[in-house]
Amino acid sequence: MALEVNDGNFEELVVKSDKPVIVDFWAEWCGPCRMIAPFIEEISAEYTGKAVVVKCDVDSSPAVSAKYGIRNIPTVLFFKDGKVADKQVGAVPKNNFVIKLNALL
Repeated sequence: MALEVNDGNFEELVVKSDKPVIVDFWAEWCGPCRMIAPFIEEISAEYTGKAVVVKCDVDSSPAVSAKYGIRNIPTVLFFKDGKVADKQVGAVPKNNFVIKLNALL
Protein backbone atom coordinates (compact mmCIF):
# COMPACT_ATOMS: atom_id res chain seq x y z
CA MET A 1 0.00 0.00 0.00
CA ALA A 2 1.29 3.45 -0.92
CA LEU A 3 2.32 5.60 2.03
CA GLU A 4 0.74 8.98 2.66
CA VAL A 5 3.17 11.89 2.71
CA ASN A 6 2.58 15.51 3.63
CA ASP A 7 4.40 18.78 4.29
CA GLY A 8 5.71 17.36 7.57
CA ASN A 9 7.20 14.03 6.47
CA PHE A 10 7.98 14.56 2.75
CA GLU A 11 11.67 15.31 3.32
CA GLU A 12 12.20 12.19 5.44
CA LEU A 13 10.23 9.71 3.30
CA VAL A 14 11.01 11.01 -0.19
CA VAL A 15 14.10 13.23 -0.37
CA LYS A 16 16.17 11.14 2.08
CA SER A 17 15.10 7.74 0.68
CA ASP A 18 17.89 5.43 -0.44
CA LYS A 19 15.54 3.91 -3.04
CA PRO A 20 13.78 5.48 -6.04
CA VAL A 21 10.48 7.08 -5.01
CA ILE A 22 7.25 7.62 -6.94
CA VAL A 23 5.15 10.50 -5.58
CA ASP A 24 1.53 10.65 -6.73
CA PHE A 25 0.21 14.21 -6.23
CA TRP A 26 -3.57 13.89 -6.09
CA ALA A 27 -6.82 15.15 -4.54
CA GLU A 28 -10.00 13.40 -3.43
CA TRP A 29 -12.16 15.44 -5.84
CA CYS A 30 -9.97 14.66 -8.90
CA GLY A 31 -11.48 12.09 -11.29
CA PRO A 32 -8.28 11.32 -13.23
CA CYS A 33 -6.48 10.88 -9.88
CA ARG A 34 -8.98 8.17 -8.94
CA MET A 35 -8.42 6.55 -12.35
CA ILE A 36 -4.68 6.02 -11.75
CA ALA A 37 -4.97 5.18 -8.03
CA PRO A 38 -5.24 1.41 -8.64
CA PHE A 39 -2.07 1.53 -10.80
CA ILE A 40 -0.18 3.33 -8.04
CA GLU A 41 -1.29 0.73 -5.47
CA GLU A 42 -0.32 -2.16 -7.79
CA ILE A 43 3.12 -0.66 -8.40
CA SER A 44 3.55 -0.17 -4.65
CA ALA A 45 2.92 -3.90 -4.08
CA GLU A 46 4.99 -5.06 -7.06
CA TYR A 47 8.07 -2.96 -6.18
CA THR A 48 8.16 -3.57 -2.41
CA GLY A 49 11.79 -3.44 -1.32
CA LYS A 50 12.95 -1.97 -4.65
CA ALA A 51 11.17 1.40 -4.67
CA VAL A 52 9.03 3.56 -2.40
CA VAL A 53 5.56 4.60 -3.57
CA VAL A 54 3.80 7.49 -1.83
CA LYS A 55 0.73 9.66 -2.30
CA CYS A 56 0.58 13.36 -1.50
CA ASP A 57 -2.80 15.10 -1.19
CA VAL A 58 -2.28 18.56 -2.71
CA ASP A 59 -5.09 20.08 -0.63
CA SER A 60 -3.50 19.10 2.69
CA SER A 61 0.13 19.62 1.61
CA PRO A 62 0.32 23.05 -0.06
CA ALA A 63 4.02 23.66 0.77
CA VAL A 64 5.29 20.49 -0.94
CA SER A 65 2.95 21.03 -3.90
CA ALA A 66 4.22 24.59 -4.34
CA LYS A 67 7.87 23.61 -3.91
CA TYR A 68 7.65 21.12 -6.78
CA GLY A 69 5.44 23.33 -8.99
CA ILE A 70 2.42 21.05 -9.02
CA ARG A 71 -0.17 22.89 -11.11
CA ASN A 72 -2.14 19.99 -12.60
CA ILE A 73 -3.15 16.71 -11.03
CA PRO A 74 -2.56 13.91 -11.17
CA THR A 75 1.16 14.61 -11.39
CA VAL A 76 3.54 11.77 -10.59
CA LEU A 77 7.13 12.70 -9.80
CA PHE A 78 9.92 10.13 -9.87
CA PHE A 79 12.73 10.81 -7.38
CA LYS A 80 16.21 9.32 -7.37
CA ASP A 81 18.90 10.35 -4.89
CA GLY A 82 16.61 13.04 -3.47
CA LYS A 83 16.04 14.81 -6.79
CA VAL A 84 13.26 14.75 -9.37
CA ALA A 85 14.43 12.42 -12.13
CA ASP A 86 11.24 12.18 -14.20
CA LYS A 87 7.62 13.35 -14.30
CA GLN A 88 4.25 12.22 -15.63
CA VAL A 89 1.28 14.59 -15.78
CA GLY A 90 -2.25 13.31 -16.33
CA ALA A 91 -3.92 9.92 -16.32
CA VAL A 92 -1.95 7.41 -18.38
CA PRO A 93 -1.76 3.60 -18.57
CA LYS A 94 0.10 1.78 -15.79
CA ASN A 95 2.91 0.81 -18.17
CA ASN A 96 3.93 4.48 -18.54
CA PHE A 97 4.70 4.61 -14.80
CA VAL A 98 6.46 1.22 -14.84
CA ILE A 99 8.77 2.23 -17.72
CA LYS A 100 9.80 5.43 -15.93
CA LEU A 101 10.35 3.62 -12.62
CA ASN A 102 12.36 0.78 -14.20
CA ALA A 103 14.69 3.36 -15.73
CA LEU A 104 15.63 4.47 -12.19
CA LEU A 105 16.32 1.02 -10.74
